[in-house]
Amino acid sequence: MRMSILFAPTLKENPQEAEIVSHSFMLRGGFIRQLSAGIYTFLPLGLRTLNKITQIVREEMNRVGGQELLMPAMHPGDLWKETGRWDIYGPELIRFRDRRDRDFCLGPTHEEIITDLARKEIRSYRQLPLLLYQIQTKFRDEIRPRFGIMRAREFLMKDLYSFDRDFEGLQISYQKIYNAYCQVFERCGLEYQAVPAESGVIGGDVSHEFLIVADSGEEKLMYCNVCNYSTTKEEEKCPTCQTSLIEKRGIEVGHIFQLGTKYSEPMKAYFVDKDGKEKPLIMGCYGIGIGRTMAAAIEANHDEKGIKWPLSIAPYQIIVIPVNYKKDTQREQAENLYRILKEHDFEVLLDDRDATAGYKFNEADLLGFPFQAIIGEKTERNGVAEIKARQSGERWEISVHNVTQFFKGIKEHGEKRNP
Repeated sequence: MRMSILFAPTLKENPQEAEIVSHSFMLRGGFIRQLSAGIYTFLPLGLRTLNKITQIVREEMNRVGGQELLMPAMHPGDLWKETGRWDIYGPELIRFRDRRDRDFCLGPTHEEIITDLARKEIRSYRQLPLLLYQIQTKFRDEIRPRFGIMRAREFLMKDLYSFDRDFEGLQISYQKIYNAYCQVFERCGLEYQAVPAESGVIGGDVSHEFLIVADSGEEKLMYCNVCNYSTTKEEEKCPTCQTSLIEKRGIEVGHIFQLGTKYSEPMKAYFVDKDGKEKPLIMGCYGIGIGRTMAAAIEANHDEKGIKWPLSIAPYQIIVIPVNYKKDTQREQAENLYRILKEHDFEVLLDDRDATAGYKFNEADLLGFPFQAIIGEKTERNGVAEIKARQSGERWEISVHNVTQFFKGIKEHGEKRNP
């Protein structure tokens, strides 16, 4: 992709409506644009990162045996009334009536819908355990949408539901998804902690939330770097090993719940067990906010100049920057490097614009591409490109003939870490 045609309308100044860093940089960098309060359009750069996070989540859910489906966003109110949540959920549930005067809502979550499917299709213990998930747009009428896509009224989410024949099976499914979540956030290049949590309107007896460690996080986080104990409660010493706890802040991006029979009992989702008796399905539900993870990644990875994307979720991995694109030698070297990197399946941008070097460097820093390959006077004199790592600030001078091999080594190292 060439910067001259990339649709990424950047802004010089911080938007007044942006209260946090991620919201500001996503607007300034042309990743998103607001349509209405809490409702956003993802522009090409934003969608590329959103899709990368989505694909990582999808791969890890598939790896543990999850099967992807897609459920309706529009829910009959009668299903929500079966569980009592039509009244409990409150004004955040977007409700309306169809032309036949029947109650409907836009789904903020899908427990009732998946349970309705399960009670119609799961008859026998032989069909269990079962893991079903979707990646879909959710809706919640926030009283005060704020922080950009961090607290929006329309948002992308992965929700998985487990079905087991007993609570022992639920423990196995729960641990399986817990481990998969750890792998998701590791692959996204994010520091995270999982902590016990309240179940809220979702319900169930046991739940954990996954927090991305970031100074701007809404939740206080206490954790032990010896035995991995973590909590959001005030404690000085680890109750497991008595080590002093480290205090940080975190942003919730995932939440998992052991539901038990909270939905299967009132909705009569039963199966026939080995002993021939009818029993309620034992359920769990597991959510990850895809857009929220994207925003949290920025909150955890930025400086005053802009975003520092982790390599695995960056919209592009490399930007080739000719200092002066008008100079024939620099233009030819930059075009050649761009072509070769593309041939080797790197996700690469070429800044082919007629703009000052300072403007190009500032915009590359704002957009946060992990690596900048700079073609300038050193390339003309010595045949070397300057490589800059956005995360660490490290710089290397590498022969233009060896740049591809340099990036191959970085790519292979990342793949070994994330098989």
